[in-house]
Amino acid sequence: GSVVASYPYDDSPTHRPTGVYSKSADDEVFKYLAKAYASHHPIMRTGKPNCPEEEGETFPDGITNGAQWYDVEGGMQDYNYVWANCFEITLELSCCKYPPTSELPKEWENNRESLLAFIEKV
Repeated sequence: GSVVASYPYDDSPTHRPTGVYSKSADDEVFKYLAKAYASHHPIMRTGKPNCPEEEGETFPDGITNGAQWYDVEGGMQDYNYVWANCFEITLELSCCKYPPTSELPKEWENNRESLLAFIEKV
């Protein structure tokens, strides 16, 4: 896990594991939506999730192009965009994939304003 808003494309023509910016036709819209979420999240907006084993990982403005972060061939986000014209971003909300129940209220507080801002943009 991490704390970042990722946008299409997740796949790239080269299929290199990382580092390839795979721009969609709607790249500016996707960046706008990702920033709308990230800018209201207290951790995401810093661009430094500080996840264990990935302490040096950074994301400018708390967002990333999926394939630039890591290439995912056949992902749902890209499939829905290409075949259903559905504009999706992927939200990584925690370093921990399955946070303990005791941490859920804190996660809600971290994400509430971001979710509301995102809904307003949509």
